[in-house]
Amino acid sequence: MNLHFIDWAIIIAYLAGCMFAGIWMRRYVRGVEDFAVAGREMDVNLGIASLAATELGLVTIMYTAQLGYEKGFAGATIGVIMALAMYFVGRTGFVIARLRRSGVMTIPELFEKRFGKGVRWLAGLFVVLGGVLNMGIFLRLGGEFLVNVTGMSRESHALEWVMTVLLGLVLIYTVLGGMLSVLVTDYLQFIVMGLGIVITSVLVIYHTGWNALVQQLWSCWDGSAVGVGQTLKSHPFNPLDKSNFGWLYIVWQLLFQIAVVTTWQTQISRVLASKDEHTAKKMYRRTAFYFVGRFALPGLWGAAALVHFSYNGGLPKGLDSLTAMPAYLSTILPIGLIGIVIAGMLAAEMSTDSGYLLTWATVIFNDLISPCVKKPMTAKQKLLLTRGLVLVIGLFLLFYGLWYQPPGNAWDYLAVTGNIYLASVFTLLAAGLYWKRANATGAYAALVLGAVGPIAFLVVNMFVPKEKQIDPEVAGALSFGLAFAGMIVGSLLTPKVELATEAAK
Repeated sequence: MNLHFIDWAIIIAYLAGCMFAGIWMRRYVRGVEDFAVAGREMDVNLGIASLAATELGLVTIMYTAQLGYEKGFAGATIGVIMALAMYFVGRTGFVIARLRRSGVMTIPELFEKRFGKGVRWLAGLFVVLGGVLNMGIFLRLGGEFLVNVTGMSRESHALEWVMTVLLGLVLIYTVLGGMLSVLVTDYLQFIVMGLGIVITSVLVIYHTGWNALVQQLWSCWDGSAVGVGQTLKSHPFNPLDKSNFGWLYIVWQLLFQIAVVTTWQTQISRVLASKDEHTAKKMYRRTAFYFVGRFALPGLWGAAALVHFSYNGGLPKGLDSLTAMPAYLSTILPIGLIGIVIAGMLAAEMSTDSGYLLTWATVIFNDLISPCVKKPMTAKQKLLLTRGLVLVIGLFLLFYGLWYQPPGNAWDYLAVTGNIYLASVFTLLAAGLYWKRANATGAYAALVLGAVGPIAFLVVNMFVPKEKQIDPEVAGALSFGLAFAGMIVGSLLTPKVELATEAAK
């Protein structure tokens, strides 16, 4: 175990403070709207902190560091694309302005006004399926970080216990306080997490040296250093090189990131919780550049881990590109600082888990259950049911995270599972808000066809050899192409039906 008493004191103090703040907000929850969208009173500064904290989890640290280990500094390209997409949407208000004006709590709710109740229900099903599967590896990746950075024994099932305790803490304050607890704890976690990331990045650069890191990455790529060899298969600085992402992958990511910032329900929940559309747009613009750091700094840690192990006898047995970074950090973080860093990483994990659990529970309640309930429920029954859904999703994720091993690297898994609904729901949003000819037939076709590529990626790649597996960029690009085609062809082949809706105006 690499932790000292001082480290444990820092970690426990942080967890206790976070839990107290989250549970305290329970008293302000009076109904589902308070629970799900914080009464729609979120201002810009709180929105920035909450959005940044929710979208930078420990799982984010792990997969961005893995990209840095496998692709060098070029791995941060995705963060640049994400920042550009968010700034563009924040500047123009594309989709999010009309979505906020509609007054809905979830995206599928808007589809009932535009396409009918059936489309709303099916869209809600795809949103939940893609979102929960996407979240399925969060706990395992978070557990991998903590086990490797602290030196816990795997034989004692430490990873499983760490995952269970983390989830239990998050469930307590999320079930009790909902979005109000999430926003307050996100603010605390944003501060602690930022401190931990900055400290770690400074130590990594100090330990390796900036010039030495750049030169040694080149050596790992071209094999010019004696005794190192060509240990990096992707060009460390050029994302368009055929050995790295390549053009098709970048084009898919451009589409994917536009869809994420306009459609990913955990981000859109902040838009819908904001005071008005102007607050939402300003929140996006000011948060945009943060996403470059979200990929670049943990990617720096992964690149440094590659260099460290390449020049010190190779990767130790039992480690891989995903777990190399936390094992590397355990060798350079001193007493006290490792406690701050772990507290920051716990902050990242808890803020992401709480925001995601609340989001998917809200979609299940609002778009899958509510439309099917004939007898109106009381406010107390609605709140109790939504809280119960948070708990059920948490238990599912605990068991799913214990046994599922994603094909390929973690980022590709997350991007492709998100694509199960991102491509189709983005198509429905854009068409529903901006194309008067769009109708329910096109919406159904887009939903079904948009899920074909991602589901094929998940199922086929579990059973075929690696050399025959479907590439993530092929599955992702296919989902957008089929969704667009389904909406256009389906709408044009059926009679135009006028549906009055304020949301589409």
